[in-house]
Formats: sequence, structure tokens, C-alpha cells
Amino acid sequence: MNDWNGIISLFIACIELVLLINLLIYAEKNKLNVLAMLMIFVLMIYQTLEFLMCQVGLDFALMPYLAFVVISFLPPLGLLLVFVLTGYENKYRTLIFLPALLLVLYYSFIIDKFVVTSCTVLYATYTYPLGDLYGFIYYLPIVISIYLLIKSLKHNDEKVRYISKVLLIGNLIISVPVIIGFTLLFTGNHSLIAKIESIMCKFAFLYAVCLGIVVLYNSKGKNERNNSEHISRN
Repeated sequence: MNDWNGIISLFIACIELVLLINLLIYAEKNKLNVLAMLMIFVLMIYQTLEFLMCQVGLDFALMPYLAFVVISFLPPLGLLLVFVLTGYENKYRTLIFLPALLLVLYYSFIIDKFVVTSCTVLYATYTYPLGDLYGFIYYLPIVISIYLLIKSLKHNDEKVRYISKVLLIGNLIISVPVIIGFTLLFTGNHSLIAKIESIMCKFAFLYAVCLGIVVLYNSKGKNERNNSEHISRN
């Protein structure tokens, strides 16, 4: 085992933990902010699990399964965040979590099929059942989120427009390895697809930063400071 395997995951997890603690202390705890902070927590837990697998050596089947359980709920959480931002109300909207939940429940009966095949300083590679189905379930909420965020860029509320722009940047950032991976897949190169979740979650560090910006912007304290500065200037 390389002495540095998983060290980037630990570094990212620590930064996300510091970010989360600061947001919990200083930011308003409204619904949008709580969802955003929950997503940062999910990303932090995934990075911690990857560190434990790749550096500590806890790579038995349960660990990659838990990593997939945690990260599977990130895209529907992101979509729910967009719903809350845009004011979309529907009593069935929580059904967006159902596909991931069903797949996770199915995986719970075949945990032994999860294998960490390799670790590097930057990423881990896994094998797991129903990879194509998992990919579809995982990426569909992200695609829908991007579509809705592009539409909300024209929202009449300046606050919604700004948050939509920041979230759109975050979603596009985490889509970069996916686009590259599937482009390579069509050329017959399967190398990136096998490690796509791990690499995507490294890119998601920037997504966590975007979420932090959203939480701070959406906090009353920031708005009150801005108003005070405006009043003092006048």
C-alpha cells in the first residue's frame, strides 16, 4: 500500500468539516441552508470512508457499500435543493429519493459484490453490480437539476438568480469527469468509468465550496450586514 493513498480524501474531508462547522455556527438554519449543509456533510462522509479504505486498510465489502449508500443520495438531495430554491411544491417530490433507496436496498443483499480494486493518492476504483443502472439513477437528478437551474437564471428574484448561478456552476463542475468518462467510453476506453464516482467526488469539493457560498448568501446575517453598509454609505 502506498503511504499516500487516500491522503487527498482526508485533506478534502478536513476542509469540508471546517466549512461545515463554520456554516453551522454562523449561517441561518432555513430549509435551503440545511439541505446545502447536509450535502456538504454527505461529501465529507464519503471522503472519510475513502480515506479509511485506501489508507487505513478498511477495504472489506461493507465499506465501499457504505460509501455508495452515502453518495447515492447526493444527486436527489441536490435536486430537492433546486425544488426548494425555485419554490416547486408537490407532495410527491420526495419520490426522487426512491430509485436510489431501492437500489441501495437491493445492494444490501449482495454487499459481498462490492470490491475496492485499487487505490491511489487521488481516487479509488470499485467494482459493483448493475453499474449501468446505478449510473443512470445517479446522473439523472443531476441532469434535471442543471436544466432547472438554467431555467431559473431568468427568475424575477435576484436572490434566486444568484443562487441558481452558483449551484449551476457547482453541478457543471461535478459533471466534467462524467462527460469525459462517457466520451472515452464511446471510444472503447473504460478506464475512467471504473473510478468515476471517486474522481467526481474530488471535483465535488468545489461543489461543496459553491454550497457554502449559497448558505452564506442565503443567511439573514449577510443580508443585514449588506443593508447596514448600504445605510451607512447613504
